Amino acid sequence: MPKTDVFGIIGPIMIGPSSSHTAGAARIGRMTRAICPGRPRSARITLHGSFAETGRGHGTHLALVAGLLGLQPGDDRLRQSLDLARKDGLEITIGHSDLGNVHPNTARLDVIGEDGCRTTVTGSSLGGGNVVITNIDGFEVEIYGNYHTLVISHADEPGMLSRITSHLADAGVNIANMRTSRKARGQTAMTVIETDHIITPDLLEAVRALPNVESVLAVPPVR
Repeated sequence: MPKTDVFGIIGPIMIGPSSSHTAGAARIGRMTRAICPGRPRSARITLHGSFAETGRGHGTHLALVAGLLGLQPGDDRLRQSLDLARKDGLEITIGHSDLGNVHPNTARLDVIGEDGCRTTVTGSSLGGGNVVITNIDGFEVEIYGNYHTLVISHADEPGMLSRITSHLADAGVNIANMRTSRKARGQTAMTVIETDHIITPDLLEAVRALPNVESVLAVPPVR
């Protein structure tokens, strides 16, 4: 769980009756947009549990779409997010499904961006506007959106993590949290590193240039 902060104590500035179903949903959308940078062109949104059962009344679907458009939870335009998406050329499909053993306030977003980015992101709203991204493209992750974050896809082989973290140490970047996930031994792994410092373009390129690194994404904090 993320550390409690003032935002979590007093709650977010938002449109809608529920911080979990509205503010949290908008933040999940914004974090998904950060993971698949640029303007999204299509999004298939799947609502689970409480999101599916009561989400329409709370405007959860509207908040998720607003987040994909980059809107804050307190933006008055949140209620018109579906119309805004149409005007922006963002195709939206919304459905319900049982996503398994996940938090009741969970959504999965399958997004295609204008630059060809394709990603599937699963996120849960924890209350008070706090959220966690739990899965990216089938890899288990834990991203709360409070830190500068590196998302690295790489070969699952000895020495990869030491090579990656050595670059961060040389750049004076302190690691707050790190987690590696893999679907099968010896195949592709995904490492998520949350840091106390901004990830500079030079550092990003240095990590990207490492042997057997497939992709690197820098995700800024998302409030």
